[in-house]
Amino acid sequence: MKALVKTARGPGNLKILDVPEPGCGDEELKIEVAYCGVCGTDIHILKDEFPTQPPVIIGHEFSGTVVETGSQVKKFKVGDRVVAENVCSTCGDCYLCRTGHYAICIQRGAQGLDLDGAFARYIVCNERNVYPIPPEVSLQEAALAEPLVCAVHAVLDQTKVRAGDVVLVSGPGAMGLLASQAAKAEGGTVILSGTTADQERFEVARQLGIDRIVDVEREDLVGVVRELTEGRGADVVIECSGSQAAVSAGISLIKKRGTFTQVGLFGKKVPIDLDAVVTREIRIVGSMSHTWNAWKRGLDLVAKGKIRLSPLVTAVYPLREWERAFREFEDRRGIKILLEPETGR
Repeated sequence: MKALVKTARGPGNLKILDVPEPGCGDEELKIEVAYCGVCGTDIHILKDEFPTQPPVIIGHEFSGTVVETGSQVKKFKVGDRVVAENVCSTCGDCYLCRTGHYAICIQRGAQGLDLDGAFARYIVCNERNVYPIPPEVSLQEAALAEPLVCAVHAVLDQTKVRAGDVVLVSGPGAMGLLASQAAKAEGGTVILSGTTADQERFEVARQLGIDRIVDVEREDLVGVVRELTEGRGADVVIECSGSQAAVSAGISLIKKRGTFTQVGLFGKKVPIDLDAVVTREIRIVGSMSHTWNAWKRGLDLVAKGKIRLSPLVTAVYPLREWERAFREFEDRRGIKILLEPETGR
């Protein structure tokens, strides 16, 4: 089968190769991949900014159909439409695993980084890491399940957005649009900020019914937040862009005793005004993973129409055009770009 493989450490070293189809263990499912999304992690792998265990097939945001089941599999059958966690191995015994935060276990192994991922025709996953796709959700939409549940975890578990909260979300990319929808589903009023380069993404945000959209290069974000909060400041800031300017703005615009949640990655150390954090008793939270509960809640919100995924899919390319897809992702063209594997048929 054709697969996109990180062949060695170092910048680049990504190639489409012919590789053997994976075998299916007793507790595993062999899944035919329908779509796999391009993620910021994949760009970091391309640039060798994330550690990998090459040679390894990359890609982890996928949907597909079960084509084979191991002898011990009980919950799934051939033909089932599924998604899966990319965290595929943990120690199971540390305090993180015991409290449901297995996704940040220090010994975790992840598909697309340490073990073969989903930029290929087939992937093999342990049954415990697989979830059924609700019948209301298409395979194309379901390919966004992994970023969806990371956003749900950030908004509902880490930040604990409540009905009536004014929520400032920085960055109208996939994570920002998913976090905005999750916050609205909880009854929050969402202000989504970005730059003039984000006009296409702003249009999608309008389609999704985001309450207030602010181009910070053309409009006064401070004035908008003050107007909507009677001068108090946002109850919650969820920073999804990985921008130093957005962090500084978010800290200045949050209310006293508000919550600031960082989701976007920077790839470098950034300064933060800790005096403001201390004197205004701001709660700072990081969020990058997910839990079993976030998977169930996230898929349920999509099935009920509370979160819409299809408007975020802006391009679908065959796997052989991965370089084009990666380039468009880096250039911030579109929102979520999917790759379709080579079927060989």
